[in-house]
Amino acid sequence: MTTDTPWLIAGLGNPGPWFRLTRHNAGFLAVDRLAERHGARFRRRGLAGVVAEIEVDGRPVLLAKPQWFSINLSGRPVAALLRRYGVPVERLVVVQDDLDFAYGVGKLKRGGGPGGHNGVRSVGEVLGTRDFVRLRFGVGRPPKGQSVGDFVLKKFSDEELAAMPGVLDRCADALETLVRLGLNRAQDALNVNA
Repeated sequence: MTTDTPWLIAGLGNPGPWFRLTRHNAGFLAVDRLAERHGARFRRRGLAGVVAEIEVDGRPVLLAKPQWFSINLSGRPVAALLRRYGVPVERLVVVQDDLDFAYGVGKLKRGGGPGGHNGVRSVGEVLGTRDFVRLRFGVGRPPKGQSVGDFVLKKFSDEELAAMPGVLDRCADALETLVRLGLNRAQDALNVNA
């Protein structure tokens, strides 16, 4: 692949203003921050969702927010965007919320199971592979007695929102490093800043 081969960074989330600051929309928030950093605007691209186009050191990057009724059905719009823009799976990054990490902790990895995240499961099933990069945005575990479903659809707390700009900047830094220098360097950068 050349430096002209585009990247697709797909943040997972639920469409609609009610879901905007919920934990399940951490992926949308991360790509919003990267678009904001580059002065890019999202534009609707058919039924697949909204896309913003940026460059990172001259390398083309598409930022996407798949919007197919529910985060759990993210596979079809992600596949449609890959086809439309000619992006190979090796250049796909999925940004997701993750219950296995404390709030604010981010981890980058290639492949692996969905870890109970139905949106990631949908992407893997539709593409027929899990060989894409994931940025896992830690949102913590639900308190005792609260269901996972209720927890991820709950809005971030005031304390979490106060810390959010720094968390989103670390995610954006890691995504830019991934595009510029590769996965290992981006993992190192994210782990150092965690």
